[in-house]
Amino acid sequence: MPDTRSIDRTQEYMARLSTRNLVIGVIGLGYTGLPLALAAAQAGFTTFGYDHDAELCAQLNRGVSHISDVTNSELRATRAADLFTAVPAPGLSPVPDVVFLCVPTPFGQMPDLSYVRSAARSVAKVLRPGMVVIAQSTSYPGTTTEIVQPLLEESGLRAGQDFALAFSPERIDPGSSGWNIHNTPRIIGGVSEESTTLAAAALGAVLGDPALVLPVRSPAVAEFAKLLENSYRLVNIGLINELAMLAHEMGIDIREVIDAAATKPYGFQAFYPGVGPGGACIPEDPLYLAWKARSYEFDTRLIGLAAEQNQGMARYIFVRVLEMMSKRGTALGGSRVLCIGAGHKPDIADTRHSRSLRVMELLAKSGARVDYSDALITTVEVDGHEHKNVDLSTANPADFDVIVVLVARENLDLSRFLAAGVPVFDAAHALAGGTQVEHL
Repeated sequence: MPDTRSIDRTQEYMARLSTRNLVIGVIGLGYTGLPLALAAAQAGFTTFGYDHDAELCAQLNRGVSHISDVTNSELRATRAADLFTAVPAPGLSPVPDVVFLCVPTPFGQMPDLSYVRSAARSVAKVLRPGMVVIAQSTSYPGTTTEIVQPLLEESGLRAGQDFALAFSPERIDPGSSGWNIHNTPRIIGGVSEESTTLAAAALGAVLGDPALVLPVRSPAVAEFAKLLENSYRLVNIGLINELAMLAHEMGIDIREVIDAAATKPYGFQAFYPGVGPGGACIPEDPLYLAWKARSYEFDTRLIGLAAEQNQGMARYIFVRVLEMMSKRGTALGGSRVLCIGAGHKPDIADTRHSRSLRVMELLAKSGARVDYSDALITTVEVDGHEHKNVDLSTANPADFDVIVVLVARENLDLSRFLAAGVPVFDAAHALAGGTQVEHL
């Protein structure tokens, strides 16, 4: 016989969801948490963001964003409407009806799930019947049911019976002008059918389009799918980086090869060579899968080889610059090098796992005097020394012996430097060819 209390609770939940009479909580106000919290507030929900950084919470409550995907004006509008408040942790007060876990999951020698455990324990202290808990933090398949669920159930309540529990991996493309939280499809898998239904309804309401939310059979499927997405990218980037090295040896333009292959309308997706993927996703996510695979005595060899290939691109680029300078009769040691781009991808102020910084470090260790230009990043630390951004529009070409383009950027103009005879090594294919430009 159906549990009438559960049916009544679900009906009440759906009614409150449709009238925006539910409180949304987001634990972690970083690159994934803050855009989600803003979306919830913009959708009309009273939203609380919880973060251990009290200074960050105060800044957000003043309407000052710390990430490019959330503008100050958007944040201030939700503050003025009294729909968003940043609350310093610990503790979840006020207690939300729906809570998203958006905390970091760094990877060292093994997954660091300390932030996930801390967030789950915080939720367990205030967990009540009818609450909906949605984990978003990237981790290996099984994390939701093996780590989060037992910690929540220390409350005495049972997932899938007393409260809903699901996993929905974040899909954030920082700095993208095309894809955002309101048009990117999301997958979600709950520990029970009802958990999936309730969590999907909440996420759809926050995103502003229920059709964006695609249910899968379990949290493990959703967890694995996230790792597949970024393992796919890691492996294909590693492949094209290796082939770029081969093409150079053969005297063939790898970009022309890729563009030619891309004319095939099926069965091919273009990836392009570069300094190697950075950020918090591609370099780390596949490692979660490789780590978990070892518990099944399974070796994910392709992931390991691709990671090794991509890691090695910084040294390869360094060697290519060294060779280019040598051919021109100039020693790299003592040379003045200007590197273009410090972020892990174009036009973004994020240096996490940036391989550009590794190239700069190798150049500096060789004895070169290294400067960089990236208008979005005011300072970086290279080889133990702080470097400040060089403004390209006012920089004197005579101050540099070589330019190394590590990350493409919009409207990059090196015409003054080229006219002055400064050679360029272009690892991002940001420039047209020429006698002074050598491409990766």
